[in-house]
Amino acid sequence: MKILILGANGMLGPWVIQALRDRQELLLTDIVEPKTRSGHEFRRVDVSVLDQVVDAAAGMDCIMNLSVLRWDRKLAFDVSTRGNYNLAVAAVRHGIRRIINTGPHYQLAGRTYEDWDFGLHPDMPPQPGTRLYALTKALGQEILRVHAERYDIYVQTLLFCNFYEPATLARPEGGFGKPGADLWPFAVAWQDAGEAVRLAVEIELERLPSRFETFDILTDLPHGIYVNTKARTVLGWQPRHFLETLSTRVSTL
Repeated sequence: MKILILGANGMLGPWVIQALRDRQELLLTDIVEPKTRSGHEFRRVDVSVLDQVVDAAAGMDCIMNLSVLRWDRKLAFDVSTRGNYNLAVAAVRHGIRRIINTGPHYQLAGRTYEDWDFGLHPDMPPQPGTRLYALTKALGQEILRVHAERYDIYVQTLLFCNFYEPATLARPEGGFGKPGADLWPFAVAWQDAGEAVRLAVEIELERLPSRFETFDILTDLPHGIYVNTKARTVLGWQPRHFLETLSTRVSTL
């Protein structure tokens, strides 16, 4: 399978590339050159520029969007919303049936859910709240949903939040998780995140419940605020790293 990866040089990209390296043919794209060589073709592509995305998608079997930009109003919209529109247009023009989208869990479940409920799942009505990043990502996801309804396109959106390196508990933004502290209700190891994307790439489209599916990708957590049941049952995903050190408190009694 030939896969176009948009935003390949971001935080998640290296782990996705590692999971797919010997299994698929990858075209890696980003606005900056990669820091290390992966053995795959690289092309400079700005996800917010329609012609660049359409050109890069020619001959592909799948488009994967790992691009992200959070805080600047215009850039967040251009990347998270317009970027998804551009890849949807590219898929339609080239007859590409498989789209893998990624984003933060709070593009679906803002604080109205997270602060007051539990057993949250990816098929509940979206309430992204008021954060700029969540809103632009939620709008981008809605664009993909509409295209999946109208065209023969299968969209899988994988939702993430906090990533950890399981051996060191290192976090991508710097620093480390603190053993015995409350574990954020949506956390996953890098390796398990990459494996979830691989399974979304390789699942037979006819096995998906519909042409637009969303999956919560998080490790098993004891508080049960979010559940990963759908990713387990549909994709066959099994987290291997449970980050127990972060979620276990030491008694002081």
